[in-house]
Amino acid sequence: MKSIKILGTGCPKCKQTTAAVEEAVRETGVEATVEKVEDIMEIMKYNVLVTPVLVIDEEIMVKGRVPTKAEVMQLLTK
Repeated sequence: MKSIKILGTGCPKCKQTTAAVEEAVRETGVEATVEKVEDIMEIMKYNVLVTPVLVIDEEIMVKGRVPTKAEVMQLLTK
C-alpha cells in the first residue's frame, strides 16, 4: 500500500493536485492512502519552500506545481 501526501495550505493549486492524485489512484487501482497535509508546521518538516508538494512513500516527487493526472499515474505505477 502506497502512502501519498499532498502538502499545501488549501490554495487552488493544492486542490487541483489533490483532485489529480485521487483520479490517478482510482484509475490505476493502486492501493494507497491519500492524506492532505495543511498544517504549516508539518509541511516545514519536509524542508520545502513552495507548495503544492506531492510525497509518495515519504519521497518528494513533485513540488511547486500541479502534476498532471498522467504524471501521477506514472509515478504510482513505477
